[in-house]
Amino acid sequence: MTSEGPMSEQPQSPGLLERLAQGPVICAEGYLFELERRGYLQAGPFVPEVVLENPEVVRQLHREFVRAGSDVVEAFTYYGHREKLKVIGKEDLLEPLNRKALAIAAEVARESGALFAGNICNTNVWEADKPETHKAARAMFEEQVGWAVEAGVDYIIGETFSWQAEALAALEAIQAAGKPAVITFALGNQGRLHDAEPVAACARLAEAGADVVGLNCLRGPATMLPIVEKLRAAVSCHVAALPVPYRTTDRAPTFFAFEDPACDCLPEGRAFPAALDPFACNRYELGAFAAKAFELGVRYLGVCCGAGPHHIRAVAEALGRRPPASRYSPDMSKHAYLGTDPAIPEAYQRFGRSDRTPAAPEASPSD
Repeated sequence: MTSEGPMSEQPQSPGLLERLAQGPVICAEGYLFELERRGYLQAGPFVPEVVLENPEVVRQLHREFVRAGSDVVEAFTYYGHREKLKVIGKEDLLEPLNRKALAIAAEVARESGALFAGNICNTNVWEADKPETHKAARAMFEEQVGWAVEAGVDYIIGETFSWQAEALAALEAIQAAGKPAVITFALGNQGRLHDAEPVAACARLAEAGADVVGLNCLRGPATMLPIVEKLRAAVSCHVAALPVPYRTTDRAPTFFAFEDPACDCLPEGRAFPAALDPFACNRYELGAFAAKAFELGVRYLGVCCGAGPHHIRAVAEALGRRPPASRYSPDMSKHAYLGTDPAIPEAYQRFGRSDRTPAAPEASPSD
């Protein structure tokens, strides 16, 4: 007690559902790909050992995403579950990895005022006709959810499921812990889950009490938005849409399907996961997706594997926000050649205008 009397409790900041009632919530994902690009995580296994080996790198990426406009700091525990660690022979790292990831995310959430989210995901063991795999998956969900609750998360994300039944098991684990749940599916090239159609599966999850249902990963804006539109019309709860930042098409509905005939040096002839560069969306395409999805009534928005802070900033700006990183959004009026600012010499502006005109093709000798 001080001379002014007992300290009053700090008002509690709005939780996920309160923020969704007020407007859109932006959730930055994509940690796997971004940290692989930066040289801290191995493509293939995609296990987030970086949280133990280079925690400062994860902390910095969290901060970059928040600065770019993310309302959420999501603990980097995706693929940090028992099965993935067993595959690389490091199951002993399971608990320390999860607790460290949660601690890093909690720190950045506290300092920034962002929501703090836990994460569970596809277990890669679930098989419909093998009850022992269901038991194993539930155990994985329960231990990760338990650590997330102990860390004080605001809500828990269950993502990238391709089985409705597995997603329901994840939801049950989150509900048992008393936390709000965001549950999202990943749709492969066939456009359906192993055991259900996507819209019906989301409706089933909503009926079971999920607070937010939707889609994440695999599909880019063009092949995710039509399904999201149907989903929005089918459920009354909040809807999530987190595409990958790649130009998927009807012929290549997911980034697994990309082929690059212009390159003859791809390992195994496959662009996924480390040679997706030619198929990347630009930041404005992600902003346009967010604006269209928001018009449809989607309130939980983000970008998944492949996302960088510039994509998240574009999403935030498309929703009418100006996060701190917007201070450095492009201003081509100041460009040395393409600019229009009076401070740019007219001679340089003329050069810039003329240089934008494509060169005429050279005439052939026969001409």
